[in-house]
Amino acid sequence: MSILPIFIPHAGCPHQCVFCNQKKISGQHSAALASAREQIARWRSWLRPSLAHEAAFYGGSFTGLPLELQRELLQLTDELLAEGFIGSVRLSTRPDYIDSERLQLLKEHHVELVELGVQSLDDKVLQAAERGHTAAGVTTAMALLKQHGFKTGLQLMVGMPQQSFASVKETARQAIALRPDIARIYPLLVIKDTPLAQTYAQGLFVPLSVDEAVTQAAWLYKELTQAGIKVIRIGLQADEELCAEGNILAGPFHPAMGELVKSRVLRDELTPRLLEQAKITQTLALHCPARLESKLRGQKNCNLHYWQQLLPDVEIKIVPSEGEEISL
Repeated sequence: MSILPIFIPHAGCPHQCVFCNQKKISGQHSAALASAREQIARWRSWLRPSLAHEAAFYGGSFTGLPLELQRELLQLTDELLAEGFIGSVRLSTRPDYIDSERLQLLKEHHVELVELGVQSLDDKVLQAAERGHTAAGVTTAMALLKQHGFKTGLQLMVGMPQQSFASVKETARQAIALRPDIARIYPLLVIKDTPLAQTYAQGLFVPLSVDEAVTQAAWLYKELTQAGIKVIRIGLQADEELCAEGNILAGPFHPAMGELVKSRVLRDELTPRLLEQAKITQTLALHCPARLESKLRGQKNCNLHYWQQLLPDVEIKIVPSEGEEISL
């Protein structure tokens, strides 16, 4: 399966959130129909048709666009569907641009999944970010989407202004109660030419460190996945424009944020078992299949070093195994 992203940066958004510069994030500078056609033509040249492919409108608030422009953009994906080049369509938007008229249009053009850029379900955090909607609005939008038969997704953030770890945990509880099909987790970055960049320059905002972001994102990832919600992305896509010198001013950016988070989840799950076994033996062996070894060790063996510091008198070994899971 391949996702065919079609970027419409900042298009349809009623205003700019303090952390957002979609032109830097997406690498696209126009929401015009011509730009969408150009992006689709590029995918046509790279990929073979497959019903497993999915076209995805990203970068702005799709349902905030004028209805006629929405219709014209969706006609482009209608053509791909009719040809069998793709098998489904998804898009992202804001919760306050969800209503029956808009959803009917999406239904007519075979959209299957709608992701809501929510970021937080704490009204204090939403207000500080100038999101322009409330947590209650998210609940209403999710209910409408489900009533119309859409699959749903939530995009969540850690490290936002006035967002504590406790706030992240409460957002997780509320997000799980909404029962989305998928979720994304983004640590907040300070990006050039955003209102947050000015606040940061004035010393009024301190972003999370990479370790803090990994800790919070790992907790969120674990809670969501244990509730049966598939987390399909952790961290922003490290594309050429976002990573260009001077674009990211501060914050917990790491090109392998997803790997760091999943590695931390493994560490947190295994540490209590290691501590318990260390009471009765001085040698511990973690039997690990090859596909999980890098996550188990952590970047630069950070998990192994962590356990060695935690249990300095215990020998800890990682042993290759034929099994499918890690065992102790």
